[in-house]
Amino acid sequence: MTTLKAWIAAARLRTLPLSVSGVIVGSSFGFEDFCFESGSLFSMESAICLGALYNTTIFWLAIIVTIGFQILSNFANDYGDGIKGTDAKRQGEKRMVASGLISPKQMKVGMIVTGAITFFLATILIFGAFGNENFILSFVFFNLAIASIIAAVKYTVGKNAYGYSGLGDVFVFLFFGLLSVLGSYFLFTKTLQWELLLPATAIGCFSTAVLNLNNLRDIENDAEVGKRTLVVKMGFEKTKQYHAFLLLFGILCAVGYSILNYWDAMQFVYAIAFIPFILNMKTVFKNKKPRLLDSELKKVALSTFLFAILFAIFN
Repeated sequence: MTTLKAWIAAARLRTLPLSVSGVIVGSSFGFEDFCFESGSLFSMESAICLGALYNTTIFWLAIIVTIGFQILSNFANDYGDGIKGTDAKRQGEKRMVASGLISPKQMKVGMIVTGAITFFLATILIFGAFGNENFILSFVFFNLAIASIIAAVKYTVGKNAYGYSGLGDVFVFLFFGLLSVLGSYFLFTKTLQWELLLPATAIGCFSTAVLNLNNLRDIENDAEVGKRTLVVKMGFEKTKQYHAFLLLFGILCAVGYSILNYWDAMQFVYAIAFIPFILNMKTVFKNKKPRLLDSELKKVALSTFLFAILFAIFN
């Protein structure tokens, strides 16, 4: 494997669509409300004059920053599990530090560079969205960016890595769901629409379900090396029920939002994305060999991405 291919593998490109799902939902609602406030909900002329391009720049910066945080998290996960020996006997795709294709020192440098670039872009995004006249808001989001970097690194790095104590699910729900959707919306409107807690919860649940699948797949290896994920703590069979709860509750929250804001049956077209969820639950409940769940991660992640796009377009 060439050096470039090793770094691409370490970035885990298949995780990136899931990471931006919340940004797509939050930004679409935020931009729509921006247009509505400018009196052009269905006609974008005035929105274009007032800053449609400006807001589109914010959207793409938010996407790039989110991808940066995700890649940083993937690098840190590869580094943390690699130096602790967690990945030494893992099933599925190989990890770069554990396999020796990237040295711990090189990965550490990669983390620093990725974190620095992402933080720089986050700073541009924050001041582009709020400007000098909203110093307090800029300060709050500035600290959220720092918190995101810390959360990305501390998942597996350090003595008190929260991924080793079963708290990974909580952080994924908060950062991929609530912060991603509500934070993106706030960048456009400078306000919060509390009904968006429903789709934010949905994205958070679906994202947590992907992490849960990952931990279900690795339960035997994690238990052996002392990585106390929630799956290891709950046990394989109980975690299957937890997995079903995450997907079903997420579906309920999404449908609940559409019912509360109903205007046309086309709003529910996103239900197409729920078909793979139902099939996934069936597969998980029947599964007896955890390592065979590897292919299910991509299905749930891409289905969440599809849900985000359809939900954003039709609601």
